[in-house]
Amino acid sequence: MTEKSDHIFDGIAAKFADNIYGTTKGKLRQIMLCEALVPFVEVSDNIQPKKVIEVGGGTGVMAAHLASLGHSVLLTDGSEDVLVHAKDNLKTFPNVSIQHQYLLDIQNMEDFDFIVCHAVLEWLNEPYQAIQFLYDNMRKGAILSLSFFNRDANLMTNAIYGNFDYIAQGMKVRNQVRLNPKNPLPAKQASDFCESIGFTVKAKTGIRCFHDYLKNPEHQTTQFEGLVNLERTYNQTEPFMWLGKYFHLVLEK
Repeated sequence: MTEKSDHIFDGIAAKFADNIYGTTKGKLRQIMLCEALVPFVEVSDNIQPKKVIEVGGGTGVMAAHLASLGHSVLLTDGSEDVLVHAKDNLKTFPNVSIQHQYLLDIQNMEDFDFIVCHAVLEWLNEPYQAIQFLYDNMRKGAILSLSFFNRDANLMTNAIYGNFDYIAQGMKVRNQVRLNPKNPLPAKQASDFCESIGFTVKAKTGIRCFHDYLKNPEHQTTQFEGLVNLERTYNQTEPFMWLGKYFHLVLEK
């Protein structure tokens, strides 16, 4: 089940993929997320591959990464158009399966060791309801990798650009841009909510703590390596992690 006002990407899947993953912001986001997950997804002689479900997995970029590590991955998404791209991108991975399914329709969450829900909450009408659903349906001891568009960082970005009227209006616009997240969450508030319902926070990471604030946007490309090192150094350190355009939590039930 999905609310009518929840956002899926039918009709704009190609544009979505290009906008997210065809830019330095998408490349940096993927690097930082993969690095943040290393302690939780590494496989060794003593650590077996996990059974993973990715909620809102999109075109399969994270699924491909996890599958390459040896994990068994079920990718789900509410957009059939997006899944066309995912099937093409993941066709070389026999340990990945794909299913067209909305978050609140998933009935077998307890079957999985590791749940991935990245950049989904901000497109939903009731994001906190989705977090509660994930918690209620996960088995005890399972891990949730949760990332979302950070409302506080979005406010900072708009302040830097002088969009004061937009901020005063609650950062709501009359005509919603289809690739503009509709419901970003304040990072600390969301983290506190997760703890309040029973999750244990294992890690917190700001994603793109500096990239989006650079005075000269050309440095996003020309100084990308240095930018990656800067992000890597400070993205789990206060106060900088709270400025991440996306915020990432690793949560254990």
